[in-house]
Amino acid sequence: MANPTAEIEQLAAEIGDKVYMDIAKWHLYLSDAQLHTVVAQRVYPLLEDNQLNEDNVMQILQEIAVKIGGGKRELPLAELIPMHCQVDLMDLLEEYQRNL
Repeated sequence: MANPTAEIEQLAAEIGDKVYMDIAKWHLYLSDAQLHTVVAQRVYPLLEDNQLNEDNVMQILQEIAVKIGGGKRELPLAELIPMHCQVDLMDLLEEYQRNL
């Protein structure tokens, strides 16, 4: 049986390299924002339970709060990731699930 911690770390690395937030036309990759591991930890159970779908992933992205302005405000991660990155994330997760 695979080591779930190692699997999550590998998934987090892939997410962190490919998915970014778009802030004032700046691309802040999730690895740079230290959010890639949180996303991987939250979506990994969907992969294990074969529950991966866009609605479930978007729900997770809505639930992850990103502090901005030194913590003055919080926005859902889903609102900061451009649509094409959300598509890339789904493609990455679908590919990852096929290889589990």
